Amino acid sequence: MEYEALLENAYRKIKPIEKCKRFEIIKVQGHYEGSKTIVKNFLRISSCIRRPYAHLMKFLSKELASPAEISGERLIFQRKISPGDINLKIKKYVKEFVLCPKCKKPDTELITRKSEAILHCLACGAKYSVHEI
Repeated sequence: MEYEALLENAYRKIKPIEKCKRFEIIKVQGHYEGSKTIVKNFLRISSCIRRPYAHLMKFLSKELASPAEISGERLIFQRKISPGDINLKIKKYVKEFVLCPKCKKPDTELITRKSEAILHCLACGAKYSVHEI
């Protein structure tokens, strides 16, 4: 009985992992540390839009004109950037690299062949060439 009580106590203390809906663009949770911007939920954002975090990081780094690096689950920009600006760039990324231009569904995959990137829609079968980052 003692084990079960300890187990129930542990379950109450841990924070449940929030799951993404079928397709959801999560808002940035972050803060400033000196002159740096920390995005605490970056890996969760990239997993909810089903894209590699390195690809999203590279896009954000170029669009926001700031070097960035991953530290654990966080993304660290080397300058202060407002969360609103980061959210706008994530929406732009989703429009260019996630949503199908034909059917507007998020059921897509990025395929890289040589120096060409292709957005393949798994819902309607369309294929579109997208620019390399």
